[in-house]
Amino acid sequence: MVDDVERVADGAEQALPAFSVTSGRVRGYHRAAVDTFLAAARTAFEADGDDLSAADVRVASFPLVKNGYVVAEVDAALGRVEDALAARARERAVRSAGAGAWVEQARDEAQVILDHLARPAKHRFARTGVLTFGYRIDEVDHVSGRIARYLRDGEPLTAEQLRSAAFRMQRGGYREEQVDALLDAAVDVILAVR
Repeated sequence: MVDDVERVADGAEQALPAFSVTSGRVRGYHRAAVDTFLAAARTAFEADGDDLSAADVRVASFPLVKNGYVVAEVDAALGRVEDALAARARERAVRSAGAGAWVEQARDEAQVILDHLARPAKHRFARTGVLTFGYRIDEVDHVSGRIARYLRDGEPLTAEQLRSAAFRMQRGGYREEQVDALLDAAVDVILAVR
C-alpha cells in the first residue's frame, strides 16, 4: 500500500500525490476517491478483519477526471492490494480447513470454468442483440483459450494479465457481465493456487 509522503513547501505542509498525476487531455482516476478507498483498504487490512475482500478490490471503480491519478499506477497498486487480501484469505482457509480442502475448492472452481470454456468458439457466452454493443467475440475467445490452456495444461498466465484484459466492442458481441464474471473467477483460481 502507498504511504503518504509529506513535504514542506513555502512553510506549509502538503502531502505529495500518492501516484503520478495526468496532464493535458489525459484523464485519470479521481484522486480523492482513490485516496479514500486505499485508506479504507489499509484500515481493513491492518484490522485483520473480513470487511474487505480481494473481490471487493477487483470491482472498485473511480471516476475519470482531468489531473487525476495515472490509471495504470493505481491499477497496479490495486492488484497488489488484491493479492495481499487473497493471500490472507488463502492462509485463513488453509488454517481452518486444511490445504487439501483449499486445493479441492480451487480445483472445483477451475473445472467449472473449463466446462464453460469447452463450449464452441463464438458460442461461449450469451450475445447482445444485433443493435447492442458487447465485447468483441474473437478477442474474448482468444483470452478464453489462454485461460483454458492455463487451467488444463499449465500454460503461464498471471492474474495481472487477466486484470488488464480489455476488449473492443462490437454489435452483437458477448455480454460484458458474463465475460467479466468468468475473468473474475479465473483470477480467483490463479490467486488461490499461487
